[in-house]
Amino acid sequence: MPSSLTTVLIVGSGPTGLTLAIDLARRAVDVTIIDKAPQFPRSSRAKGPNARSLEVLEDLGVVEEVLAAGAAPLPMRKYRGGVAIAEADPFAGVRPTPDSPYTRPQMVAQWRLEEVLRDRLATYGVRVALGAELVGLTQDGTSVTATLADGREIGARYVVGCDGGHSAVRKLLGLPFEGKTDETQMMVCGDVEAEGLDRGVWHQWFDEDGAVMLCPIPGTRSGWWFQAGPETDASGSPVPPSLDSFQRLFAKHTGLPGTLLSQAALLSTYRVNERMVDRYRVGRVFLAGDAAHVHSIAGGLGMNTGIQDAYNLGWKLARVVSGRAGPALLDTYEEERLPVAADVLDLSAERLRATLEAIRKPGGGLDAANAPMPHGPGSGYPWSSLARLGATPRLRAGDRAPDAPCRDLATGTPLRLFEAFGGPHFTLLGFGAGTARALREASTAHEDELRAYGVDAGDMGDGAHGAAAGVAHGLADDGGHARSAYGIAPGEDVLVLIRPDNHVGLIVPAGEPRAVGEYLGAAALERA
Repeated sequence: MPSSLTTVLIVGSGPTGLTLAIDLARRAVDVTIIDKAPQFPRSSRAKGPNARSLEVLEDLGVVEEVLAAGAAPLPMRKYRGGVAIAEADPFAGVRPTPDSPYTRPQMVAQWRLEEVLRDRLATYGVRVALGAELVGLTQDGTSVTATLADGREIGARYVVGCDGGHSAVRKLLGLPFEGKTDETQMMVCGDVEAEGLDRGVWHQWFDEDGAVMLCPIPGTRSGWWFQAGPETDASGSPVPPSLDSFQRLFAKHTGLPGTLLSQAALLSTYRVNERMVDRYRVGRVFLAGDAAHVHSIAGGLGMNTGIQDAYNLGWKLARVVSGRAGPALLDTYEEERLPVAADVLDLSAERLRATLEAIRKPGGGLDAANAPMPHGPGSGYPWSSLARLGATPRLRAGDRAPDAPCRDLATGTPLRLFEAFGGPHFTLLGFGAGTARALREASTAHEDELRAYGVDAGDMGDGAHGAAAGVAHGLADDGGHARSAYGIAPGEDVLVLIRPDNHVGLIVPAGEPRAVGEYLGAAALERA
């Protein structure tokens, strides 16, 4: 008999595991999250969430804290022979639009992002259990038993491995991690203290025989991310990272005193790995993030792909364990996210190739891998069995649902669509007066799992009480941004159902309201 029981056990407390834990906890799912580390790491590692991940973090209620803890991407200053010869800002001129409030990534140290996520998780009464190393997994048709190194056992209905590229969960499942490791592409990395450098730019010294890159860590006075091609010893072998080695590399490529660097920590050697599993699920055990896929760091897609894995899985697990859906819904996690991982591997490999080609020439730099891509891979799942019906000139079922500024008719206050979507529920948008009846009926029939909003849809009933009372909210699309973003012409009456992870489930004319109920009760969503 396991020493403790939980509904969902999450292994790994990085951004992927924490995102999933928050998403489940806010849905009142009993969740346990463990990590083998004896203490929380202070690793800066990933440089921060991209625009799509910021949308996820807004829904989880932490985006303001993340924005306050970080900084916008910095211009890149590129040097040759120690002399600054070019400067580039891949995000210059990129501004938010009504349908995309976040158009650039946010630079923030990973340890700080994890702090913000842990604080949010704690508001639900859930805390990470440290020093809990997974060494065994067994499962039957109803549960999974996880064995820890200290002999304890945890029983769970489901287990999710969010434990990184060396995932114990993946290894215990016996899943191959197919791909390649390029031993010729290697970097030494670490966090350093540095003085005398402009903290308003990301410095990149590229020479024919190596490179050094220094990027200021937001929220610190003198902290920097250090990346460089490694030194080699007399035999040609790479020299392990150390402060002394960093100082020599810095002096060699910058022409500045190596003593400007101090207190090197969190040292690591990075090799380009491009690997992924061929399945995300074995029975009641799932993989997410680096446990399922690793790739080149070019373009900063790794952590973000993991966050978005978790966001896709969370609402599905919650519906199944609550009895709102049958287990078939969980099959759509792999169906939707596995192709995204494959795309990310291809994209990051191409960005790495473009970067290596660019830095051979004076003035080339990492901007070759940082072209703006607002929503990134996985911004839509048009192939999914959950993308059942409908399209407009601008939107398909399965696509990311756009934002838009509106006005709450009951209070007169501004209300963005993302604010309407926020929380663990489906959202039904009705564009036009012809959708008013369908919205009221759907709101009443599904009030415990759906919020309905009429966009310029006329009388919604008692808007002051809203969907919680089984009545739809009314929204005014004063600037026409909502209709524009959703590709719905003036005078058209259209229903759009938004999934809990803010992707479009279906788009139907107002005269087909039964499609909403059929979607919620369809095969993959049927109640257990």
